[in-house]
Amino acid sequence: MAAQDNKTDAVTVERHDDVALVRLNRPRSRNALGPDIKAGLEAAIPTLMDDSAVRCLVITGSEEAFCAGGDINNMNDRGAPSVRARMYQTYAWSQRILTGEKPVVAAVNGAAAGAGFSLALLCDIAIVADNAYFRAAFPGLGAVPDLGLALTLPRSIGSARAKDILLTNRRIEAAEAVAIGIAKRVVPAAALLADAMQLASELAAGPATSFGLTKMLLNNAYGPINDFFATEAMAQAVAFGSKEFAEGVNAFHAKRKPDFRNNR
Repeated sequence: MAAQDNKTDAVTVERHDDVALVRLNRPRSRNALGPDIKAGLEAAIPTLMDDSAVRCLVITGSEEAFCAGGDINNMNDRGAPSVRARMYQTYAWSQRILTGEKPVVAAVNGAAAGAGFSLALLCDIAIVADNAYFRAAFPGLGAVPDLGLALTLPRSIGSARAKDILLTNRRIEAAEAVAIGIAKRVVPAAALLADAMQLASELAAGPATSFGLTKMLLNNAYGPINDFFATEAMAQAVAFGSKEFAEGVNAFHAKRKPDFRNNR
């Protein structure tokens, strides 16, 4: 029997024995990372990571999307790059998904775009529905990857493939995501959650100390993670203050192609 443990209605938490199911719950915005979802994740993720009764987490989205990315209306320019860098410093909840001792499974039930793509790659293992897809989205706005995507993607698929995906902004269908190493497997959409929860149950029965130490070793194999996130925050701050980003946002709202050549 699942137990409800809701922090906010924007992010719901269900306990299934020693597995916690975390669901982004703003389907009208395709579960975009607006302030309410960020607040819900900030409340839920550290709590679950610190709870000894939870041995594995599953993250998914409600209805037809996993996560459509960031909330564009909250990405405005607010001062000098150093000020914005502090604002855009990666949230504690996102670093806890990546560096926390407990395994985290992403059940990608639909579009994973922009920061939604990043969120899926913060997790240790991704299972994808057959109708799901990934897209960087950042180039279309004149932004840079955030929530660690420029760290996690090349570690998963190699630098050359990561550059292709992050620079061309092309769509990665579920089958290709598995073929190149973004996800573990594709399953029919109707079976996704059951499949992910079964995997999480198997991980929850595993050696927690060993898993935590293994994640630590893997995360530090390429250099300190904190150094990367500090650089990411500054890069995003500079991008968000650029004329190109302003043009990207204006084009998004006007539903037209951005003109980056004449807005630098």
